[in-house]
Amino acid sequence: MATDPVCYMVIDEDRTTTTATYNGTTYYFCTASCRRKFLENPEKYAKLTTTITIDPGASC
Repeated sequence: MATDPVCYMVIDEDRTTTTATYNGTTYYFCTASCRRKFLENPEKYAKLTTTITIDPGASC
């Protein structure tokens, strides 16, 4: 799963075709509108993105 860097919606990378690559990193978007906003100012959104890996087998 990935997070849309514009609106923070959780995106399934296997089900979306709305992507952009910036500085060698692929970003995933919920809509073309979020992708467009990202491409207008990628530095603003790219630095806000953090990747988190969730282990579904882990317990609290």
